[in-house]
Amino acid sequence: MEAKLSFKYDRDADILYINKRDPYPAQESEELPGEVVVRLNPKSGEIENVEVLFFSTRLLRGDLFELPITADLRLVAED
Repeated sequence: MEAKLSFKYDRDADILYINKRDPYPAQESEELPGEVVVRLNPKSGEIENVEVLFFSTRLLRGDLFELPITADLRLVAED
């Protein structure tokens, strides 16, 4: 079964977290352009978490905001 995405915003740190699963210590981190951090599965290299730094600042600028990653989005069937 595919993982659902969850979104959490930390107002104090101004970070938007986009998660396919909870973070864990073995994940590898990589900083992408545009102040975005991804956490990768150490075996597959698959992106499991995305952290968008300075999220509210980006929204206030009003510019188009794009993540430097691709996604395959599908509806999840209800149980």
